Amino acid sequence: MNGTGYRQTIEKRLGQKARVIWLTGLPCSGKTTLGAGLEKALLDKGFHVRLLDGDVTRRGLCSDLGFSVSDREENIRRVAEISKLFVESGIITINAFITPTERLRKLAIDIIGSDNLVSVYVNAPVEVCEARDVKGMYRKARRGDIPDFTGVSAPFEIPLNPDYKIDTTSRTPQQNIAELLEFIIPKIKFEA
Repeated sequence: MNGTGYRQTIEKRLGQKARVIWLTGLPCSGKTTLGAGLEKALLDKGFHVRLLDGDVTRRGLCSDLGFSVSDREENIRRVAEISKLFVESGIITINAFITPTERLRKLAIDIIGSDNLVSVYVNAPVEVCEARDVKGMYRKARRGDIPDFTGVSAPFEIPLNPDYKIDTTSRTPQQNIAELLEFIIPKIKFEA
């Protein structure tokens, strides 16, 4: 059994609608924190969910890629293909990736399907992101040690029409997670 019937059977058994929740934003905007918190909150509620994080996939699945335009595209393509497999298997996937351009976001949507992807813009100004940067990446990028760094020497295009926008500058991570959870639950709750 495969295809739509398989997915519907799995979703019914799991009691959830599989979706990819794609978090996009500048480096250090709070994507990973939000994604990990959302994953835990959903697991605590009995959902079957998996977080895919840009830093983690760059050390494994995409360790052969750099940060050129073509490598960034391949990075997103691979992650989108993996996410599609998760969705087809009934699993909710949270993706925390910079995904800096509309072209890359469209690539992910084209692979996963617009009905299967919930886009979330994690909004924080570059100054706030830089202040949060415990690894010193922004400082290194400003010195020229990291070329093509999103937000400094490479562009970040603000998403034109995200499904949800969350500002991570004025509230605690727990408050942001609760807000996002409230938005996400109706999109993933299985209705027989």
